Amino acid sequence: MSSVYLNWFTTDNAFPFFIQYGGHDEDMDLHRHVDFSELVIVLSGNARHIVNDEESFIKKGNAFVINGTTAHAYKEPHDFKICNIMYRPEMLAAAGPDLRISTGFQALFVLQPLYSDRRARSDKLSLPMAGVEHVGALIAAMIGEYEQKLQGYQTMLIARFMELVVYLCRNYDTQSREAPDSLTHLANAVSFMEDHYLEPLTLEQIASQAGISVRHLNRMFKAYYRTTPVSYLQSLRLERSRMLLKRSDLPVTQISYECGFNDSNYFTRQFTKAYGMPPKAYRQRLSHQ
Repeated sequence: MSSVYLNWFTTDNAFPFFIQYGGHDEDMDLHRHVDFSELVIVLSGNARHIVNDEESFIKKGNAFVINGTTAHAYKEPHDFKICNIMYRPEMLAAAGPDLRISTGFQALFVLQPLYSDRRARSDKLSLPMAGVEHVGALIAAMIGEYEQKLQGYQTMLIARFMELVVYLCRNYDTQSREAPDSLTHLANAVSFMEDHYLEPLTLEQIASQAGISVRHLNRMFKAYYRTTPVSYLQSLRLERSRMLLKRSDLPVTQISYECGFNDSNYFTRQFTKAYGMPPKAYRQRLSHQ
C-alpha cells in the first residue's frame, strides 16, 4: 500500500489546498493520505470503493470524505469521473457553530471519516440530479479560481469551499430525514450535546433527541468514539473551561460552574486528569508564555 502526501499536488505551504477533476479508467491501488483529508464527489459513472478491507458501490451523486489515516482505492471503474478536493482538516475551522452542530456536518465531516477508519465503512451522501448540477457548477467555479489564481483567489476558494460544505450538509440532513440510519442517530446525539453541553443533560435526554435507547446510544459511542456519552460530554465542558482559563480572568470556581460542573473540586480533578495539571497551574503557565 502506498502513501500519498499533499505536497505531491501543491507545494504552496501557505495555502495547503488542491482541487481537480479526476478520471479513473483502470483499478487504483490501495493508498493512504498521510497529511490531508479528501472530499470526493462522484460526477458520473460508478465504481467499487474499497475502504480498508471492505467495499461498497459508488455512483454519480455520491459524496464522501476520506481522512488522513484511511486506506482506500477504486476498482472496476465505469465512465468514472470525480472531483477531488484535498485539504488540511484545520481548513474546516471556518465553519461557524451553527454549521458544526448540524447533523450533516457531524455525519459527513466528523463521524464518517472517523467511522471509515475504525470500521472500514462509509455512509455516503447521495445527491439528487439537481444537486449534482448545482455542485458541478460550484466545482467548476472553484477550479477556475484555482487555475487562474487572480488576486484574492485563496479567499474566494475558502468561501466557495465552505459554500460547498454547507450545501452538502443540508442535503445530508434532508436525506437523513427521509432515510435515517445509525450514523444519523449518532450525529443527532452529538449535535444536541454540542449545542447544550453547558446545561444539565441526562443520557435519557440525549437518547431521546437521537431517537434511540440509552443502551443503543452507549453502544454507538463506544463503536464510533471509543468512549461513553458521559465522557464525551465531559470533554466538551473541559475544553470550554480551558478556553475560559486562556481568555478570561474568571475565578476557577466560577469557570467550573459555567462549564457545567456542580463541584469545583471534581472539576479540578477532572481537568488535572485530562491536561496533566490543575486549572490554576495551567493558567499560570499561560501567563508566562
